Amino acid sequence: MPTSRRVVTVERVADAPEVPFPTRATDGSACFDLCSAESVRLRRGKITLVRTGLRMRSPPGTFIEVRPRSGLGSKGVIMPNAPGTIDRDYAGEVKVPLTFLLSGGYRIEIGDRIGQVRVVRESPAAFRKGRVTVSTDRDGGFGSTGR
Repeated sequence: MPTSRRVVTVERVADAPEVPFPTRATDGSACFDLCSAESVRLRRGKITLVRTGLRMRSPPGTFIEVRPRSGLGSKGVIMPNAPGTIDRDYAGEVKVPLTFLLSGGYRIEIGDRIGQVRVVRESPAAFRKGRVTVSTDRDGGFGSTGR
């Protein structure tokens, strides 16, 4: 049994069908699969918030990261804001934003794996006003390494 520091509290939303709680597909899996709680058709270029039917709360000092599934990406289904963050103080249903890149559409059924979650430790930090005195060859922004 995991220690209480690593336990995520999961609650099924009242109107949601029975879908599995997040589970790891194998012992070597880095993340836990999330399943769809609804049948939807993804359309090219339209972002659809797909219901999981679950609410989650991570342990103190952590947050939950929602990541895309590579198997869906290879079929043209992507998560446009990947990775997503579920803050510890978010109390609503977890939904996964998905869109389809190819022509036509893509069907998601109840129980299909639509994303992955992992628990991430927070990195406490503080920001202060000051002067950034370092100058490098990478001052150009996106793609500044030229690779």
